[in-house]
Amino acid sequence: MSGPRVQPVVKQSESLEAAWKRTVARLAHIQSHLDVAPRSGKLKGKVCVVTGVGSTKGIGRATSLLFAHEGAAHLYLLDFVKDNLPDLKSTIEQKYPDVKVTVIQADAADEAAIESVCQQAMDEEGRLDVFYANAGVATGNTLAETSAAQFTEIMRINALSCFLALKHASARMQKANPSRGKEYGGGSIIMTASVAGVRSGAGGPDYSASKAAVNNLAQTGAWQLQRSDVRVNSVCPGLIETGMTVGTFDYARSRGSGAKIGQLNPMGRYAVAEEIAQVVLFLASDESSYVNGQNWAVDGGLSASVPVVPGKFA
Repeated sequence: MSGPRVQPVVKQSESLEAAWKRTVARLAHIQSHLDVAPRSGKLKGKVCVVTGVGSTKGIGRATSLLFAHEGAAHLYLLDFVKDNLPDLKSTIEQKYPDVKVTVIQADAADEAAIESVCQQAMDEEGRLDVFYANAGVATGNTLAETSAAQFTEIMRINALSCFLALKHASARMQKANPSRGKEYGGGSIIMTASVAGVRSGAGGPDYSASKAAVNNLAQTGAWQLQRSDVRVNSVCPGLIETGMTVGTFDYARSRGSGAKIGQLNPMGRYAVAEEIAQVVLFLASDESSYVNGQNWAVDGGLSASVPVVPGKFA
């Protein structure tokens, strides 16, 4: 029987500054990928709804642009705040004139709004193929600082919004419409959860509980919709530079410690929204036709290990 294992000490083959420069260059390349990538048509003909698209650095916006790049027929894009919706619409229409874009200012946790956009897609396009329930908020409050009212509101925005997407999108997705190119019912529902919903330590109790609920909805939804060809999955981002996390990034950079952001995961860096969007695209496309009821961690390996100290017993 083997004894306790020691976590190996990894020698630093390059300075922190050199690693930081490499990371910055890598992320810049990822963010400019669509400028040179061919349009492969992975979502050709598909009608898609995306919520939480308002942040200019957000996962929702990055995913909307990627969906357009991959040939989505019509994008219905929702956000609670309308400020950046006109710019997103014009950006997509100028770059991808073959893609229809409808922007809607609405609360993703408002049942009437979600049912309405799903039905609008059916009325206008005769089909609904993809629903990406991405809307969400976060707080940094501790257990003692979290009120019952705040906990309930975070659950409403983060978890109820996904339940409503699951309920109303799945009902429409199951309807075939050969006249619109949909021979059989089916579709893909994707929800944004978080590694905070998988492991402790990535968020406060309200946020973490809401994301754990989202992960369970993906699993429960898959079984509730068995044999329907409607797939349900969640993505669990780690540390991503978005409008939601901008405070953390700005604070670190103001202290001159920007190079240390994301150092706790095996890749030693944070991610950008475009990296999450690529996973969402895969789950939305027919390429993931046998992926169902899964919670996909996209966190650089952060959740792959229990906490360890290099050189100490694990």
